[in-house]
Amino acid sequence: MATISASLDIESPPEDAFQLLCAVEKWPVWLSFIRSATPVDSAAPIAAGSEVVLRTALPGEEEQLYEVDQFISNYHLSLVGAYSVRRRLDFRIERKTSRARIHVKLDYPAYGGKLGMMVDHWRNGRRLERVLDEALVHFKHLVEYRANDGLLADF
Repeated sequence: MATISASLDIESPPEDAFQLLCAVEKWPVWLSFIRSATPVDSAAPIAAGSEVVLRTALPGEEEQLYEVDQFISNYHLSLVGAYSVRRRLDFRIERKTSRARIHVKLDYPAYGGKLGMMVDHWRNGRRLERVLDEALVHFKHLVEYRANDGLLADF
């Protein structure tokens, strides 16, 4: 398994950050390795058991069905591959007085043993680490700007 994680402080309440996090359709705006994110049942809010189709730039299949396997409002959202439990996208938001801290962890299979994992880290891992760090900065700016200005209220 290849694992990549990142975290960042956000100058906003965790409720605002979690609200943007639950807007799955908006993930490609700030998560650049996700090409599209579509909830299977777009009428229902994201909750445990919800299914989401993700088209990603991750190694492996381009389009995958994910299921929300863990959901705690304003704190935790975790998606696992419906056909491969080795694929996981995990978001946690923790409250820190008037601000929040978001933690993101991405697990995906790396085949070929230790050598394959080293090659995968060399080919994909470093780029994905950089992309995930940049994604959190985009997320931070969207949440903070949204909290301070009504211009992007629909975002």
